Amino acid sequence: MASSVAINSEPPTSSSSSKAVKELENPYEMVRQMASSNAVVLFSMSGCCMCTVAKRLLFGLGVGPTIIEVDHHSSGPDIQAVLFQISSDGQQPVPAIFVGGKFLGGIETLMACHINGTLVPLLKDAGALWL
Repeated sequence: MASSVAINSEPPTSSSSSKAVKELENPYEMVRQMASSNAVVLFSMSGCCMCTVAKRLLFGLGVGPTIIEVDHHSSGPDIQAVLFQISSDGQQPVPAIFVGGKFLGGIETLMACHINGTLVPLLKDAGALWL
């Protein structure tokens, strides 16, 4: 039921710092970097009730996700456009949950995984839970 869209993480081919800066200016690369460098990442909007539900579920399970409030981020509109492309099924781009560097989905997928029992093993595999 969970979609697992991986954001490709290719090793850098050049050690040039200007290339690294340019890649981080690219919103797709920014999202990829954030998602791949943390076990669980939740892209959220500060006033979104479904984002609050996702946060409470993850915190309730003992997960400390990295939370990026898109509406408070300097590249927020660009990040939101990337999330909209990734979700591509016409659903809201936030909350967007990444587990182990892979796009899990939105609130519907998160809740479905929780209900069918696949969320905890997924979080354990990503290193977000130890018990």
